[in-house]
Amino acid sequence: MVPLLLIVISYLVGSISFSIVIAKLFKGIDIRNHGSGNAGATNTLRVLGIGPAILVLVLDLLKGMGSVLVASNLSDQAWLPVICGLAAIVGHNWPIWFKFKGGKGIATAIGVLTSLVFIPALIAGIIAILAIVFTRYVSLGSLIFTFLTPIFVLILQFNWPNFIGTLVICIFAFIRHRSNIVKLMNGTENKLGSKKGV
Repeated sequence: MVPLLLIVISYLVGSISFSIVIAKLFKGIDIRNHGSGNAGATNTLRVLGIGPAILVLVLDLLKGMGSVLVASNLSDQAWLPVICGLAAIVGHNWPIWFKFKGGKGIATAIGVLTSLVFIPALIAGIIAILAIVFTRYVSLGSLIFTFLTPIFVLILQFNWPNFIGTLVICIFAFIRHRSNIVKLMNGTENKLGSKKGV
């Protein structure tokens, strides 16, 4: 019963879309109707500025980290932290509180992955940050991060729960970034620093 409860709580906490909440508090708007239309930190930066974006990023990270760490501390089942982390990402992407229309889950995924597989996530994260610095495509960096993490798990920190969990997170990321992938291929993707404000 406890594992099921933790999974449900992880999903419900993940469903708190902080970009939607903060945009409503700061500007009285639904952020999904502005900028890129995504309920996440990057679009918050584009629409509301750096302060609200950092707040959204940190809170979304904490959702993922909290789900994994609570499960790790309350259970010795290897799969449970992975499933709770995935539940938090699913909640962020398809939030029950906001008609199942959420973000792309990258900040929450960073929180999950750094809690589950810190070294592989750190190495993948450094490469992803460098890609963002040189290209200014946040979406590309996000895809690189989620793609490389399971590879580094396989090489450096392999166990089945973590490997399968990171692979599922990668699949989620590519599904949620379908339109970004098309734009990247067409050269029409928004770069970091471009403005599509209110």
